[in-house]
Amino acid sequence: MTTTAKKYTAEYIKALEIGRPPNVKKLFPNSKALLVSGKVIDRAMLNRGNAIAMAANGRSNIVIQGALRAARKANSVLIIEIAKSEGGAGAYCASSFWNLARQVDAACNQLGITVPVAIHADHYGIKSDRDITRAQIEIPSMFDAGITSIAVDASHLPDDQNLLASLKLNPFIPDWAGLETEVGEIKGKQGLSTVEEALFLLKGLNAHEVYPDWIALNNGTTHGLEASDAGIQVELTAEIHNAIARYQVSGAQHGTSGNSSERLREIALKTKTTKANVATALQMISWGLEVNDYGNAILDDNGSFRKVKDEGVTEELWSEMVAYADDKGWKKGNYKKLNLPFENKILGQPEEIRERMIKRVEDFVYSMLVDVFNAEDTADKGIEILLAAGSHNIGPKAERVEDPKEWTVSKIREKGSQLNVDKGPEGDFDD
Repeated sequence: MTTTAKKYTAEYIKALEIGRPPNVKKLFPNSKALLVSGKVIDRAMLNRGNAIAMAANGRSNIVIQGALRAARKANSVLIIEIAKSEGGAGAYCASSFWNLARQVDAACNQLGITVPVAIHADHYGIKSDRDITRAQIEIPSMFDAGITSIAVDASHLPDDQNLLASLKLNPFIPDWAGLETEVGEIKGKQGLSTVEEALFLLKGLNAHEVYPDWIALNNGTTHGLEASDAGIQVELTAEIHNAIARYQVSGAQHGTSGNSSERLREIALKTKTTKANVATALQMISWGLEVNDYGNAILDDNGSFRKVKDEGVTEELWSEMVAYADDKGWKKGNYKKLNLPFENKILGQPEEIRERMIKRVEDFVYSMLVDVFNAEDTADKGIEILLAAGSHNIGPKAERVEDPKEWTVSKIREKGSQLNVDKGPEGDFDD
């Protein structure tokens, strides 16, 4: 049985009136869903202190509904996101940059969700000048479709090019939108981010009056399935966050699947992280796979996923999914590619099957929000922030402290060439 919807209070109605960005109001003029800038989510977590907002990757409509129901139950703010690899032009999911807001808005209205929710375009990857040219067209189209927050991720490039790409794309991002930047491509224990790199990126952005809400690091974790005890390096994360404190940037934690709940609690307590991405775990849980307490799928003696009988998808559909993956030669890390060909088959299952899938996601996300991320009742803080600002645009946390004359294109390239960094191995590390 689902949780009873919260009553629309006077405060909520006022927040709905002033707190939705103009693109959201244009798309959904009669909606009761409080879709907000990512800035609101970050600020709510800072207001709570030692708290992290979940950024649930909405790879399927089932995951979106389950995460929203959990946020309602916990009275927590929430981010629903999709990454470029998941939902961009070359997507492996049915959810995309251009339909995610529509799915979330519809589910919020259907379920009576009354918590602030941001719609985040994660890992919008830039790897070449061609990507920059395409992004100048594509990013505005994503905001036209209801995105309220974006991660411009040029971390694949050398540090000077990362900074310059971010500066070139900033004019195409609304000033009210949540903004995430990244230094150090996510490669596990190799190519770890450094204080020097993070300061270089943030100083250059600050000099040009670009004030990110979050910075993502390569702090020892990976995307997707994590098979070892390695993972987030809490002390490294804290060191970098302390070094960049002047620039008022919160941490965004990528690759949480595979990290224990205890390690994630440490991240909340010891670092300035306010956003944590959860993707693979929610996918596996929705399908009905056996997982450990932090959502990492458990394998049998043959290295295959263990499906829990009468949970998640039907046994018949799971057999079909496995056969499809086998036919494609996909190993366990590539099961994520099943999302696109099987989304409609999943939605075409009987209601009781869909409900048990949604409930499984809801229970896991609720536990994470309440027991790990300290996010319970942060929805009220998000609404208070909007009411205090009297606007959807709550402004930046930082102000300019760097001299722009020291951060011209030529000086950025010169400073970048002097950085001593290890980018780790070459390869495709997208999730």
